[in-house]
Amino acid sequence: MAKDKSFIPKHTQSKTRERRSISKMNGLSKDSVTFLTIDESGAAQRIDNFLFKHLKGVPKSHVYRILRGEVRVNKKRIDQTYRLQLGDLLRIPPIRVAEKHEIEETHIPAVEFPIIYEDDALVVVNKPSGVAVHGGSGVSFGVIEQMRRARPQAKFLELVHRLDRETSGVLLLAKKRSALTAMHEIMREGNSDKRYFALVLGQWKNAKQHVKLPLHKFDTPQGEKRVMVREDGQASHTIFALQKSWAPQNDRLGFSLLEAQLKTGRTHQIRVHLTHLGFPLAGDDKYGDFTRNKVLMKQGLKRMFLHAYSIAFAHPLTGEAMRLVAPLPKELESFIARLDAQSQ
Repeated sequence: MAKDKSFIPKHTQSKTRERRSISKMNGLSKDSVTFLTIDESGAAQRIDNFLFKHLKGVPKSHVYRILRGEVRVNKKRIDQTYRLQLGDLLRIPPIRVAEKHEIEETHIPAVEFPIIYEDDALVVVNKPSGVAVHGGSGVSFGVIEQMRRARPQAKFLELVHRLDRETSGVLLLAKKRSALTAMHEIMREGNSDKRYFALVLGQWKNAKQHVKLPLHKFDTPQGEKRVMVREDGQASHTIFALQKSWAPQNDRLGFSLLEAQLKTGRTHQIRVHLTHLGFPLAGDDKYGDFTRNKVLMKQGLKRMFLHAYSIAFAHPLTGEAMRLVAPLPKELESFIARLDAQSQ
């Protein structure tokens, strides 16, 4: 579906109700109720995320306000977690935005990220560190928007899962709705195996350690998303396996290279679990050792050392066993080589 440059149609004074499909939507009326019939491009999306995408320029606070009071799906109230279904009739109330009547689309560069695997159902890329997976929260665009721009002929292209902006590695995108819903079920049922490499400050002792700590999401006074360990948080489970360690030198903490296997997929799960245990990720600018990070930057580590190196699952359409691997980026390999050289 082509992106709309404006959600307020030009030269309209109509007070009548409108009904249209998403694929034919040219904008939403500021003066009248709009009805949308959900097609394949909108099915399975959370209602709040769908509205954020299609009500560009409308503050999120306003979107949540209309969700609580005036939005209807099939004539019924729903909450922000409702996932749209094919054929749903979505009612959107009149949208009013002061002063700004047209929202110009930000220029999005066409980028084909390094391809690890591709077939008719999936495309798997090796995401670089520093690139968001999608636009939002102060980021105009991410991997998905750039891939769509690079592939204008693609009828369908959606993220299967997410990676933090600072995290590199394996990222799955679906090229068919059937593949997307099947992959979501595979991950929801715990039938995928995601593994990361993480370099932490300190001497990790156990060869293998299960960490089960509940995680709670919250907003800072500055409006940033954060996560902390709290008893009433969501159940979270990570399995850490020690790969290699480097002893302390010059009265400084040593390092440990861990493999982290995700049994649940909570926001910032690996980072918060490690920091809570006293082993912050090297280069982590949210939960790490900020003083030590400055030293590490001078030593060549200019990013967070967290890399999604492997994912295994049964292919969503064929059932074939898949294991996809992204090699450690050169900048992380170089830092490991530096630690090896210093330890000799």
